[in-house]
Amino acid sequence: FGDQKSLNSLNKVIKFSNKHKGKRFKLIYCPPYTLLESFSKKIKKTKIELGAQNCHFAISTGPFTGSISPSMLKKIGSNYVIIGHSENRFAGETDAQINKKINSSIKCGLKIIFCIGETLIQKRKKITNKILRKQILKGLSKTNTFNNILIAYEPVWSIGTGVIPKTYELDKNITFIKNILKNNL
Repeated sequence: FGDQKSLNSLNKVIKFSNKHKGKRFKLIYCPPYTLLESFSKKIKKTKIELGAQNCHFAISTGPFTGSISPSMLKKIGSNYVIIGHSENRFAGETDAQINKKINSSIKCGLKIIFCIGETLIQKRKKITNKILRKQILKGLSKTNTFNNILIAYEPVWSIGTGVIPKTYELDKNITFIKNILKNNL
């Protein structure tokens, strides 16, 4: 993926979207940066919204060679951005950097898909709640509005492993996340 042939996969999503018009759901497509402009043009007259897979913490351009700023994403037609994805956390992205990205993106009018989740080691140590609490509170620190932030619980131990969390685990963790948001923000 990441090339123009990937646009063909969008045809299936558009067909699905058109088939289910009027139903209460939202489709957000987050292709690689190389396809944002092409996807933006192709979904203009659909209900599908465009998102980016990440962004830089600086609001606009600057001495950040190779980085994509939130304002660049907004100008190209992106409405959403994924921030805090486990792959980026694994590569060393900190909660403080995630917080900067969230606040910069909000200032540019982007909606946030904020990813949180624990590793297998953290799950086995039974510190999932501690990790989720820390990620939420540090990631959303100094954030003035929460209306345009979606929380995506993605347990790192499940991504790409074929291991699917049990329904009771998801229910328990989602309830915990809701309580954190309700009681702390």
